[in-house]
Amino acid sequence: TSIHSLMKTEMILNGLRRTFRNPFNHPKPSSITFSSQKQSLAAPKYKKAIVAVGTSVILGGAYGYYLVKKSSLIGHAEIYSAKGILRELPPTKITKSINNVETVSPVRLILYQYQTCPFCCKVRAFLDYYGLNYDVVEVDPVLRTELKWSNWRKVPIVLGVTPHAVQQMNDSSMIVSALKTHLNNPNQDFVDIASGYPIIEYVNEDGKKMSEVMNRYFLMNHGDFPKHVMEAYEEERKWRRWADEVLVHVLSPNVYRSPMESLETFKWFSEVGEWEKVFPTWERQLVVYVGAAAMYFISKRLKKRHNLYADVRNSLYKECNHWISNIKKKGTTFMGGKTPDLGDLAVYGVLNAIEGCQAFKDLLMHTDIEPWYHSMKLAVSNHEGVSRLKDLKAM
Repeated sequence: TSIHSLMKTEMILNGLRRTFRNPFNHPKPSSITFSSQKQSLAAPKYKKAIVAVGTSVILGGAYGYYLVKKSSLIGHAEIYSAKGILRELPPTKITKSINNVETVSPVRLILYQYQTCPFCCKVRAFLDYYGLNYDVVEVDPVLRTELKWSNWRKVPIVLGVTPHAVQQMNDSSMIVSALKTHLNNPNQDFVDIASGYPIIEYVNEDGKKMSEVMNRYFLMNHGDFPKHVMEAYEEERKWRRWADEVLVHVLSPNVYRSPMESLETFKWFSEVGEWEKVFPTWERQLVVYVGAAAMYFISKRLKKRHNLYADVRNSLYKECNHWISNIKKKGTTFMGGKTPDLGDLAVYGVLNAIEGCQAFKDLLMHTDIEPWYHSMKLAVSNHEGVSRLKDLKAM
């Protein structure tokens, strides 16, 4: 996660932790010189440092991958209920509480996240747009001790606390769909809604254990709807999938495009995620410097995997221009029309994850996405979904 950053570096960093048990017996990651003022004088050392860190990343990551791979094999496919009802609320320290203008749900929500994960940003965009109050638990991306109670080890996770149950919800798209269903049908049992999104586990052709949340783009609404409403739901699902399956994949190669850009990205992650409050100093330095080096190399592989242009900025511009051109064809402010729909919120959330990066600044300069993005930012920060829900209920 992290612009796939943190999710994709977890395994590598854990491999490094296993390989280098005591970080103080080795050169500190912060000793690598990325400073632009010293770059010209220290170019040979700089290159050697990158190679050294890259070699460490490869060795540690390979070992971590071996351990993960070894433990992930299962012999059969298994389908189980996604109800995920917990016997009690996990004893987790709340990082912060988001108190929006108005609560339109009696369910207490707890979001487990990485601040700059695009999938977590999607969920936050939804929660803020609809004015929902929620607590945040910032997860340590290396140790993940905040998730030791959960079999699902990816973020985001949302716990919905009701008077009679603690409901765990996994996968950003499932979370959004389940919560939107709840807002549309507030009298429907929250646990029953979550049961409409079962998880299937299976082993792929490579022997890797996979899991998928079924129905994650569908709202569990009841009753018959006019044709135009069904068509709108279908288009909304199309763009939500596009955000997950296309747009998100152009982010990593862009924000980790060069060693310097990768380092600046991780420094921004550290700042906006308040990592100084989460990590001890040595561990934060490990995540920032080794993570930046690791993701620089990994981004090259991702660029090839997703068939991006030689200049990856052009791939970012292409996808965002594709999004904006389709809105312009409709002649509306948002893809959802006069107001944002779940497709708008998904795309906004993904892009919001890189707002502090150079790639985002370049995106605003070279595409026409800024008016839409600015309108979305206002709609989300002003909780405009609250009045939208009231209007729908009054109809």
